[in-house]
Amino acid sequence: MKEIKPYTLAVFSENTVGIINLISIVYTRRSINIESIAASATAIPGVYKTTVLSYSDRETMEKVVSQIEKAIYVIKAYLFTDEEIVHQEVALYKVPTVKLMDEPQLEHIIRDHNARILEITHDYTVLEKTGHRDETEKLFQELKKYDIRQFVRSGRVCVTKDPVEHVNVYLTMRDKELSEKSKQ
Repeated sequence: MKEIKPYTLAVFSENTVGIINLISIVYTRRSINIESIAASATAIPGVYKTTVLSYSDRETMEKVVSQIEKAIYVIKAYLFTDEEIVHQEVALYKVPTVKLMDEPQLEHIIRDHNARILEITHDYTVLEKTGHRDETEKLFQELKKYDIRQFVRSGRVCVTKDPVEHVNVYLTMRDKELSEKSKQ
């Protein structure tokens, strides 16, 4: 039986319309649910990273990587287990300010979870919690008692535990090969 576990896919690409659509189509064709997705620029000019979290088996996920890498605007895709990366999510919570003022235990909950207050108005207070999904979910469950008005969680963002950025190594090797071919 194949072991189902969380896998994080890091897709490095040009900033092109349709990349996220392409990724989602590959997942849909394999009947894999996307748990979270986040996209942003990287430290490399012109290179963007889309991070996708899903649950599947390794063999299936390797096929997903292979399919995604065939796309013209994709530079390289990498597959990681949770042990190979450092990852976080950001969650925002909106609670009534009156609850924060009237319920002293709410302040302790916020402190115990290392949450930050981002904004306070007469009507509401916005809290921020950064952490793993189980941590942001635990705070959400505790805030339910205090008439939480809104809750949202970002997709997973991650960096590898390796001392180098894999896509930098790949691009350097690719540029070297292209340079050698052009000299021939």
